[in-house]
Amino acid sequence: MGKTGLTLVAALALAVSAGSALAQDSYDFGLDEVRGGLFFHSVDHAPPSALFGLIDTSRFQDVNVELLFRPFDLGEWNWLGEFRPHAGGTFNFGGLESQIYGGLSWTHHIAGGPVFIEGTFGAALHNGAASGATLPARNLGCSPLFRESASIGYDVTEQANIMLTVEHSSHAGLCGPNNAGITNLGVRAGWKF
Repeated sequence: MGKTGLTLVAALALAVSAGSALAQDSYDFGLDEVRGGLFFHSVDHAPPSALFGLIDTSRFQDVNVELLFRPFDLGEWNWLGEFRPHAGGTFNFGGLESQIYGGLSWTHHIAGGPVFIEGTFGAALHNGAASGATLPARNLGCSPLFRESASIGYDVTEQANIMLTVEHSSHAGLCGPNNAGITNLGVRAGWKF
């Protein structure tokens, strides 16, 4: 594992331990769910030959792993859904950008049924280029990025679920003009404890 890989692992470990240290005594920071899946990389910049003009099938090269921690108890507001801290990573095996991330997830089951929607917001660190990259690599401006994602999923059982997820990371123009961002699309499976 190279220096960049060690930096990404160290940053993820720091994010998880910092979140645990900041948790209040009344909050149990235990693991609630583990997810994993496969993503198409950089679907926002696909060649004209791409599937549906959107998905470059040669970029089916990202593996995503995510940990979600126990939801906060919102008392009478629990009907809004689950708010859970998360930490994870999307790792590219095609020589493009990988990232680790952390933040807060909101999961809401539609009408109390097995179908759910989810949105997340947080921060990411990547190993890509700030500038000077040639497509399909991205000019990302700086290493710390904002990260958000959206999913629609289905609970197969009380513990197992599947979902379609899109994730996007960029710096929102805060690090200068290089802000190509990364947008990945894929399918994940989750297992709740």
